[in-house]
Amino acid sequence: MSSKKEPELPAKPKSGFSRRSLLQGVGIGSGMLGTGLLEREAQAAPAGIVGPGPVPITLSINGKPVKLTVEPRVTLIDALRNHLDITGAKRVCDRATCGACTVIINGKSVYSCTVLAIDAQGKNIETIEALPVNNPVSAAFVANDAQQCGYCTPGFVMASKNFLDHHSNPTEEQVKHGLGGNLCRCGTYMGVRKAVLQAAKSMPKKGGANNG
Repeated sequence: MSSKKEPELPAKPKSGFSRRSLLQGVGIGSGMLGTGLLEREAQAAPAGIVGPGPVPITLSINGKPVKLTVEPRVTLIDALRNHLDITGAKRVCDRATCGACTVIINGKSVYSCTVLAIDAQGKNIETIEALPVNNPVSAAFVANDAQQCGYCTPGFVMASKNFLDHHSNPTEEQVKHGLGGNLCRCGTYMGVRKAVLQAAKSMPKKGGANNG
């Protein structure tokens, strides 16, 4: 048997470049690139972004400017009830299905649980607190027993007022359709419709109001 050793392979010339150095280089380079991208994205963010903390806003409620500080995620119904103690509108379903939180914004009935308070700036917000105690709609609701538990009543009154602002002499079918976005858990729909028809006769007529 031969005891000769296998000839040693010639050592590879040192090139100054290895797999480890490649990975290290990629790692460092990627980190620098990533940092650069994040910095550029941050610099490119719109200047008007606010939050998530509380920010000062001004709302026009029942003809008066009201200043408050809320987080951008706060809805109008929560701003009214929890920050301003304006509790006429009720927070019931909080899913835009029952209408108990109805207010009038720029002449239209709106579920206040669907509007962010910060987005309601610059708009005219009307709540039931703005109505006189003896206003025609509320008086007609009482006369026709159109409220029972009362939770839906403020929303119905505001929706009815807005409906009558645009329909001076409606039919019962038009009232039924016009108030279809408000629900009554007590089922007092007949009383509500009679109340709206009665209120229509005593409310002042506005220009542009019609029957359709």
